[in-house]
Amino acid sequence: MPISLYAASIPTLIHTLKALRVVLSKADAHAQATKVDGSVFLQGRLYPNMFPLVRQVQIACDFAKGAGGRLAGIELPKFEDNEATFADLHGRIEKTIEFLETIKPEQINGQEARAIEIKAGSRTFNFTGQDYLLTFVNPNFYFHVVTTYAILRHFGVEVGKGDYLGAP
Repeated sequence: MPISLYAASIPTLIHTLKALRVVLSKADAHAQATKVDGSVFLQGRLYPNMFPLVRQVQIACDFAKGAGGRLAGIELPKFEDNEATFADLHGRIEKTIEFLETIKPEQINGQEARAIEIKAGSRTFNFTGQDYLLTFVNPNFYFHVVTTYAILRHFGVEVGKGDYLGAP
């Protein structure tokens, strides 16, 4: 039996967002234990021209909610990009998960050929629903999640592959 578009999207996005929440909790605890201001981690980056950790989490959440909304053909919630603490990032992740949990399989399954247009700056991307998920959402979502993880590892937070993968 082939995998459904819903099964390939919503549950996996939620699973990874929950794992990201655990990683951020460990980072917050590490900052407190080492008496380092949490903003050092939140504004941390691997290289000067990269987005800081806080923006990585915001973008990961945006890709997740974008996938759910666009594949289901419903309006996306708008989030302000004003998170400044670990608690704020947890709130954004929670809002994203709550939105994704409202989406039902019947809203997404069968939308593999749905036309999806994304405008990014002066560029326009056109996809089918399946290509949007597999070639645009997934690579971008996981890139920003793993970059968050890598920034925290760079700053000495003790997280491992199991934290990134999340509990089964």
